[in-house]
Amino acid sequence: MNEHRSARLLVPLAVGVLLALQLVVLYLPSAPGPPAPIPHADKLVHALVFAAPVLVAGLARRWWWSVVAAACLLHAPVSEAVQQALLPGRSGDAWDVVADLCGVVGASIGVSLWFRRPRRRRL
Repeated sequence: MNEHRSARLLVPLAVGVLLALQLVVLYLPSAPGPPAPIPHADKLVHALVFAAPVLVAGLARRWWWSVVAAACLLHAPVSEAVQQALLPGRSGDAWDVVADLCGVVGASIGVSLWFRRPRRRRL
């Protein structure tokens, strides 16, 4: 496999790994133990695991980055419903959905702004 083809496969692979991490974070049973030292830190984790695949695909200028963003937007409420209905020991949380959506929207805005900024001309 040549270097160009390897580089082309790197972004989809990275997005796939980030989406798999999202699934692990959302669907593995939560480990018993003390609460997080920072109140509501889980909301930041939710925002980050939803923003990361959108950012990677978008900043790499992949045409399908908006498909990743749409899938993450749809997955946010579905994941909480699944946690509530199907996963013992887990519960759905509307604020987790809000954090997920903030991550996707924030990443999408960031990608859009990044490519709208004026380019510097080289002398």
